[in-house]
Amino acid sequence: MTEENKKEQAPEAAAQPKGAGELPGSFKFIIGEKMGMTQLFDAEGNIYSASVVKAGPCRVVYTRTPERDGYSAVCLGYGHKKEKNTPAGMKGVFKKIGAKPIRHLKEFRVEKAEGAADGQTAGLAGRFQDGDWVDIQGISKGKGFAGGMKRHNFAGQPASHGASDRERAPGSLASRRSLGRVLPGQRMAGHMGQDKLTIHKVKVVKVVPEENLIFLNGSVPGAAGTMVYITRTVKKTPKPPVQAKKSARKEAVKAAKPAPAKK
Repeated sequence: MTEENKKEQAPEAAAQPKGAGELPGSFKFIIGEKMGMTQLFDAEGNIYSASVVKAGPCRVVYTRTPERDGYSAVCLGYGHKKEKNTPAGMKGVFKKIGAKPIRHLKEFRVEKAEGAADGQTAGLAGRFQDGDWVDIQGISKGKGFAGGMKRHNFAGQPASHGASDRERAPGSLASRRSLGRVLPGQRMAGHMGQDKLTIHKVKVVKVVPEENLIFLNGSVPGAAGTMVYITRTVKKTPKPPVQAKKSARKEAVKAAKPAPAKK
């Protein structure tokens, strides 16, 4: 092969994504976008209020290793953005995996990053199944400046004896005169919402890998269109029901009984 042919084929080889393929299903995490809520029925007729999340497909942007970075992690990316809004340092990272600039990035800590490679695609197929238990993390809705009753569920004060302006008042704030000041951390009125929340032990009602949809039992933090991170739950999960086996004695007695005579 001549040097001119090598130069012509070099850009094509560089454009191929590194580590193309599927991220193994043993990595139980994915990035999704909250779509809204709906209702679902299972095979037994039970109704579920389910949150709909469009999860994936995501790209593995980079990995972390203990030898190089001091810890193990896999960074997933979801969505795209304009190249003019991308920092120059990140442009090289996306060019390395052969992808357009990615909008949302999230590192997920793992025990070992073996099997994960830059440029792989992460979808729902083989990652989550119906009946799995997951943890959901997202940013809650912003509710602005809220009073003590709404923010901390205060009961309010009695609405009797002409106290018309004390019904929603928080009550006393300062301590005794030895301090005479409001202690740090006192529950008061203030900014409510826009907090990072994690909902533990949420049941997966249904997974539709073809449409990248996962239905989760209950509510999910945030408004429609916000990012949520789905990981395998860290809590203990209930074991599947096991049918009790009949005792050998009952089976033997049942087998020893003569068949009823035909009339």
